[in-house]
Amino acid sequence: MAAPTKTTRMDASDRRELVLDAATRAFAKGGYAGTSTDAVAKEAGVSQPYVVRMFGTKSELFRLAFQRAIDGIMEAFDAVLNGTGPYPDGDVWAALGGAYTELVADQDLLLVMMHGFTAGSTPEIGAQGRAGMAAIYTQIKDSTGCTPDEARDFIANGMLLNCLLAMQAPQFAEDDPALGELAICAFGSDLDQLKNAP
Repeated sequence: MAAPTKTTRMDASDRRELVLDAATRAFAKGGYAGTSTDAVAKEAGVSQPYVVRMFGTKSELFRLAFQRAIDGIMEAFDAVLNGTGPYPDGDVWAALGGAYTELVADQDLLLVMMHGFTAGSTPEIGAQGRAGMAAIYTQIKDSTGCTPDEARDFIANGMLLNCLLAMQAPQFAEDDPALGELAICAFGSDLDQLKNAP
């Protein structure tokens, strides 16, 4: 007779993370306006009332997923700026760019971030997006000692990468010579790796 298998129950924080992961996937697909708490529940394999009990409103759930994306960027930059990540050839900008490119290769994180920035007309999400952008700008400017123009240029390049990744430009770079040239210019040696991203 086989011994009964022991079932371990997830604690509340693990269940919360599981639903938040599912919300990130669901919002990445449908954006804020196009995703219901029911869609999040289906993605998580739980009931819609459970999602609402756990997070309250759809807005609050989206804001948590959006904040994870912003926090992920700032943590990746902190690793570089605090010396825990290597600077290729001593170039902090290349190291920051590499950390960012690696991070946004996660399509769900990238798309939630893009949806968050484009949902700026929703007051609480717009305020969060503006605060997140200001925090990233301040982090870059204060930690590198760069000029405001240099911080702006770095962020602008990041937004270009976001747009190119969101439209799957690396995967379709060979379909159009101009798009291919832009993708090579934007991603450099990372382009081949990104071509195979899901």
